[in-house]
Parts: sequence; structure tokens; C-alpha cells
Amino acid sequence: MNAKISGIASYVPDDILDNEMLSKMVDTNDEWITTRVGIKERRILHEDGKGSSWLGIKAVEKLLSETGTAPEEVDLLICATSNPDYRFPSTGSVIAYGTGLRNAYAYDIQAACAGFLVTLQAARAYIESGLYKKIIVVAAEKMSSMTDYEDRATCPLFGDAAGAVMIEPTDEHVGIIDGEFHIDGSGLPHLLMKAGGSVLPASHETVDAREHYIYQEGRAVYKHAVRDMLSSTVSVMKRNNLTVEDVDWLVPHQANLRIIEAVSGRTGIAEEKVLVNIQHYGNTSAASIPLCLDEFKHRLKKGDKIMMTAFGAGFTWGAMYLIWAYDS
Repeated sequence: MNAKISGIASYVPDDILDNEMLSKMVDTNDEWITTRVGIKERRILHEDGKGSSWLGIKAVEKLLSETGTAPEEVDLLICATSNPDYRFPSTGSVIAYGTGLRNAYAYDIQAACAGFLVTLQAARAYIESGLYKKIIVVAAEKMSSMTDYEDRATCPLFGDAAGAVMIEPTDEHVGIIDGEFHIDGSGLPHLLMKAGGSVLPASHETVDAREHYIYQEGRAVYKHAVRDMLSSTVSVMKRNNLTVEDVDWLVPHQANLRIIEAVSGRTGIAEEKVLVNIQHYGNTSAASIPLCLDEFKHRLKKGDKIMMTAFGAGFTWGAMYLIWAYDS
């Protein structure tokens, strides 16, 4: 028995923050941003009192509608997020309640930008074991909530979004076929939020020092991201006897266009097979892969062989081989 994606949906806020607008907030410009990361605009959730769960609720509502699924049919919801509404309860529980999933258990997974793939792997295990029959995986990220709009190096990178997929069992040779994941804790100093956790709780000093925002050492992250996304992708392809000609689509985490180009170029997968939408949404962390898949789902056909890969804080990274299960 395999676990297949039987439906997909996404949601982005209406408000656009483009490079020209950003240049009025911080010392930057469109040419500088486009040349370095390939981003033109990003979506921002501005409404007071609305967090990642609100984005997730919108995506899950669309998913339920588009798949014709009644809320009470869902057994489990797993939410991938680095921007939970609260330290507790889980954002997954808030999304489940907000979408009427009365019969479902829900919880969160925190695997940074690799969160969607890690959560898919967990859902796959539940399906293959027979424990659950209908699972929603949702990645919901209000990245603007931890973006420092006084830091010209990081504020152009991030946007807000959510993406959701329905996972169900199938006896066909489609769905999630294989995946591998890795962790390297030595990456901690290079990409993190320094304060707000139990090591450095919030205080006047941490707020004044602007330590409740994303801290990133770009060069170190770039080097590791290219190397590790490439190696995990190649490893999964070799294990499944896939050549670059066999792969129909490569869907990399949308963090930086230069990283995407480096990874795809070194795999040898043709440029036209690489799905990219970072220019419109920026880095939406765990939401980036489902957001990209949903945008291009009209191109996907049953039987298409898809490679997905992601890298995030931790460092955590991995790749997954998926055979698309339906004609969109």
C-alpha cells in the first residue's frame, strides 16, 4: 500500500510587498534583490490577530472543497510550521478546530524549511501502517512575524503562505515512493532565532537587541543548502534507478533562485522541468513546495515522476520521490 496525494490547495494573503515598496523601508533596491535572490515580490498577512493558523485554515478549507471531503472524514492533520500561533497549543489543533475536523487528531512538526517533506514522510508512515486513511498535511508560515524589516540582508527574502495536501492509501504504483532526511546540529549558529525560547527567554534586553527575528549567515547557508539538497536528490534518484531523463519535474524549496539554479544545474535536470515561483512569493519556508506544486498542478499528469528537495535551519534537509497520482 502506498500513500498518495489525492488533492492539493494553497493560500496567500492579498497584500503584496514588492521590491520598490521594500526599498522605501530599508536600504535596498530591485536590482540588488533580483540579482542576489531572484525575488520580485512577496505576500504579507497584515491583519491584526491573525497568525499562521489563519493561513492554514484558508488552505485546508480550499482543499476540503476541491476534494469534496467532509471535515468529519479526516482522521489526522499534521501542520508543518516554524511560526506557530503560540508556544502552545499546537497550530495544528487551531487549524483543525477552525476547519471543523472534529474527528481528527492534530499536531505540529518543526523542521524549518524542510517541514513539508518531513511531514509528508510521517503521513506516509501512518498510511502505510494502516493506522489512518485520510490525512491532511498543511504547511502554514507567517514568515513576516519573524522578519526584521530593518535588516536589508534578510527582509527581502520572506513571505507568508500556506499549502495543504490530502494523503490517502492506494494500491497503485503512485504516491510517495521514497525519501531520505538528514540533520546536522552544527548548523545552529548560522540560521536561527536567537531569543524567545527556553535558552534565552524574552526580556527587554533581547527585544532591544532585535534577537526575536531571523538571524542568517547567508554564505554558510548557501554553501550547505546547495551541497546537501544536491546530494540528497542524487541519492534518492540513484536508489530508485532514476536518470535525469526519467524525472518529469524537480520541485526545490523556494529559498533563493541562485540556490535553485545551482542545485538543478548540477543534477543535470533540464531547466524546463524545474518548477519555480519564488519571484512572486519569496521564501515561504515549509509552505514553499506545496505552494509551488499547487500553482503548477495544471501541468501535472498521473504517473509524472517528481523529485522534491528542501533545506532548512537545524541544519535539516532531504529529498523525496513522488509519482503524481491523478490528472489535475
